[in-house]
Amino acid sequence: MNQYFVCREKCPACNSRRFSEVYRNPYDEPPVSTYLESFYSGKVELKYLRNASFCLCECEECQLIFQKEIPNDQLMKVLYEEWIDPQTSYLSDQERDDQDLYWYYLQEIAAAIKFLGRMPSELEFFDFGMGWGKWALIAKGFGCDSFGAELSEERINFAISNGIKIVEWDDIPDHKFDFVNTEQVFEHIPDPYQTLCHLRKSLKPGGLLKISVPTAADISKRLKLMDWNAPKGSKNSLNAVAPLEHINCYKRQSLAKMAEEAGMEEVLMPMRIQYMYATNWSGPKKIAKNILFPILRNVMKSKNYVFLRNKQP
Repeated sequence: MNQYFVCREKCPACNSRRFSEVYRNPYDEPPVSTYLESFYSGKVELKYLRNASFCLCECEECQLIFQKEIPNDQLMKVLYEEWIDPQTSYLSDQERDDQDLYWYYLQEIAAAIKFLGRMPSELEFFDFGMGWGKWALIAKGFGCDSFGAELSEERINFAISNGIKIVEWDDIPDHKFDFVNTEQVFEHIPDPYQTLCHLRKSLKPGGLLKISVPTAADISKRLKLMDWNAPKGSKNSLNAVAPLEHINCYKRQSLAKMAEEAGMEEVLMPMRIQYMYATNWSGPKKIAKNILFPILRNVMKSKNYVFLRNKQP
């Protein structure tokens, strides 16, 4: 086993040891090595990847698709601080993140404040895995006491310079938050079940924790095709199981099972609140999205976008 990898011997979402292997390819051999060299713009160093395999497994209990061999802490640091250059990442985010993203955050935070039923100045919001802190800054702009957590020192320093309070991992249970945001985070976490158990300790009674992760209900079809050239966002894209980074690929039942095991339950944000705070109606696509998304989330439950709270005693 490669010294820069660890091997997961049970499902990281529900702890089941009943899983089967669905795909395997050495990291340092095509097509995986070719994909990585292209994705990381030639910065990937294959010396870290020798004698390790991109191995996808499917849990028989919750249907989570997970990578069995994942980077250890040392390789994670190399990945997120060197292969993904922080400054390049920041500039890329600035160019890519348009007004639609900010309208989305605005809508989500306003709806959460309405649902919680208190003045923003009375609320404490925590963005776990905050990236460059955009969500946390909008929550702060509403008047909420805004906190964040992140691994990258550059991102932490950027958040501090903008007035976001930083929470260290060990200190999370000492806080009591009204809302914990995890946006595109749980697909990257080595032990999502333990992370959820840790975060739930920081919720006030009635507080909400949001999980939003890539939706790939048709992942089985994509894995049969294994089209490594399919661009992100296309119907055959493998981004939901991107090697090294998207180490967990959830179906809706995976999230439900993980929440149940952690002592949490799903809360449906009332559709009237979602419609009340839908902010961007600029064009047919935006109108259709605003109308359909609450239905997909609450009725069809086809989106990997859930609100959780601790089960009531």
